[in-house]
Amino acid sequence: MSTTERRRSVDLTAMAAEFRRHPSPWLIGGVFIGALVARVLAGDWQWTDALVPVIALAVFPLVEWVIHVVILHWRPRHVVGMTVDSLLARKHRAHHADPRDVSLIFIPWQTLLWLLPVLVAIAVLAFPRIGLGLTFLLTVSALGMVYEWTHFLIHTDYKPRSATYRSVWRHHRHHHYRNEHYWFTVTTRGTADRLLGTEPDADEVPVSATARNLHAASGQ
Repeated sequence: MSTTERRRSVDLTAMAAEFRRHPSPWLIGGVFIGALVARVLAGDWQWTDALVPVIALAVFPLVEWVIHVVILHWRPRHVVGMTVDSLLARKHRAHHADPRDVSLIFIPWQTLLWLLPVLVAIAVLAFPRIGLGLTFLLTVSALGMVYEWTHFLIHTDYKPRSATYRSVWRHHRHHHYRNEHYWFTVTTRGTADRLLGTEPDADEVPVSATARNLHAASGQ
């Protein structure tokens, strides 16, 4: 079965099978499983462990927004004769050019190869006790899996069945197919975009000519 045929299947089981064909879910999932096992073995559960997922869920939409706006929509710049343009930004421009290309939906594995060790180091070194750090790592990797699955599913032909997912699905597709200057969160709507003024009424926003070719107006 070709990638296009697999992608067009609307069955969640088939979608999960396609999801597993890509390295990002395995890399993030591996960290999640490792963090879960280590957290159980570490013990030392305290009430502050419960705060970590609460705080993470509260700030995650803002993190998504900042990463999307500042890093993914980075406009290439020339500094002392060199072009500053990250892999993430290049991949994201390609993703906008072809939102239906499955290989461009996921966080690049090259990025995860350095990002995941950094998160592990933060968990080990930046918290007052190892148990709390492992709770952080477990929470962040779980959110990473939710992000990858949600973003992947939005860009397949799977149709929303619940009102919540339908709202998130429509929100992100507005970003790709109506105007790339709005609707920056992926896993939620009515959160960071509303707070930061990037969630207008879609009917009042003109269709952008550059949604499929980011920065084209400036010649980038």
